[in-house]
Order: sequence, then C-alpha cells, then structure tokens
Amino acid sequence: MKRTLITLAMTLSVAAPAFADQALATSKNCMACHAVDKKLVGPSYKDVAAKYAGQAGAADKLAEKIMKGSSGVWGPVPMPANAQVNAADAKKLATWVLSLK
Repeated sequence: MKRTLITLAMTLSVAAPAFADQALATSKNCMACHAVDKKLVGPSYKDVAAKYAGQAGAADKLAEKIMKGSSGVWGPVPMPANAQVNAADAKKLATWVLSLK
C-alpha cells in the first residue's frame, strides 16, 4: 500500500505541471486550433517545440507571438492575436510548449 501511494505521488508530481499548463491553454482557447501531438488549424505543440529547440530567447519570442499573433511561419493560415492572454500567462504557455518532446 505504501509503495502504491509513493508511486502515485511521484506520478502526480511529474504530470501535474504539464497538465496545469494544458489546462491554461484550454482556458485561453489555444486548444481550439492546436493540439499537443497533432496538427489542427495550427501546428502541434510538439512540432513548435522541435522547431524552436535550443534557440536562445525562444520562450520570449513565442510568448510575443501568442499575444500579438503571427503569420507565415507555419504556412498561409495566420495565428490571430490573443488579447485575453497576458504576458505572464503567455510566457508560462510558451515555456510549457517548449518543454514538450
């Protein structure tokens, strides 16, 4: 029983941060156009993470794109500005996206 509780606690501690940020993405309506592992209207978050992997300032660049929108990076469909996302949440979302493998 004790080993089961420890395993469960370790699983939750690892999964909780990613889930919390996916919950933020859902609450900000990001998941209407994006998915973690497949292309919808926009690229998958894993594809975004791969594209920007290892780039200095990637989280700041993505946070700005989240707030102000972007076009031409992933094809002809632009990403609209997201006025409902503040700078702190945009940075949190960008950091989460970049953490996905």
